[in-house]
Amino acid sequence: MSEYIQVERHQHCLAITLNRPDKYNALTNAMYDSLSETLRAAGTDEDVRVIVITGGVDCFTAGNDLVDFLQSPPADLEAPAFRFMAAVVALDKPLIAAVCGAAIGIGTTLLPHCDLVMATRNSRFATPFVKLGLCQEFAASLLLPQRIGHGHAARLLLGGETIDGEQAHALGLCTHLFDEGKECLAFAMDYAARLAQASPAATQVSKRLMKAPQLQSTLAMIREENLNFIARLQSPECREALESFVQRKR
Repeated sequence: MSEYIQVERHQHCLAITLNRPDKYNALTNAMYDSLSETLRAAGTDEDVRVIVITGGVDCFTAGNDLVDFLQSPPADLEAPAFRFMAAVVALDKPLIAAVCGAAIGIGTTLLPHCDLVMATRNSRFATPFVKLGLCQEFAASLLLPQRIGHGHAARLLLGGETIDGEQAHALGLCTHLFDEGKECLAFAMDYAARLAQASPAATQVSKRLMKAPQLQSTLAMIREENLNFIARLQSPECREALESFVQRKR
């Protein structure tokens, strides 16, 4: 388990917290591996009925840690980030995201896979893949246009624009909106506890049925995006953009 992934049990609810505040919860390969293992274990643990993922009251995640990313970029479909995506898609228990602050890259593309998304008004959602010479991932090509409309998805995926919590709520990217981070996290855990009171078998069947109509197209899109993502990583403009971004951060 990565030291930056905190896991707590609250009765039948599992709270997963990205806990790397000094790096804005930027995700490393080790963190992806821990998240995948945690989700797979939760999926088979009969005592876990609902999962909540959060980054705390200040920041959800800045996306990939680009220093770690450049040192060990995805080279095939078994890369840690891709295994995390597979673990999320395979999950048949309710998954709630509590988003406070920045949700960049996979911090945004994860959300259409969550059953409920709580966010704060000052949250910021962005998918700056094109600016880095990359393409989107996590079936964002399919799910974001469905969720928020083609034009608004193009603003995020092609234009690299940022939207705030109020805009995300109005578009349907998040289901609940709050003024404060503590209020957001508390509501997410309370909602999870309420979901956990229902029949776990009925809940899981219901979620599988909701996902079934486009499960295969989601998996196919993730695979297609990931293959293109790997290919884009080999391009000179992508390497230059990533290295330039890291240098500016340093």
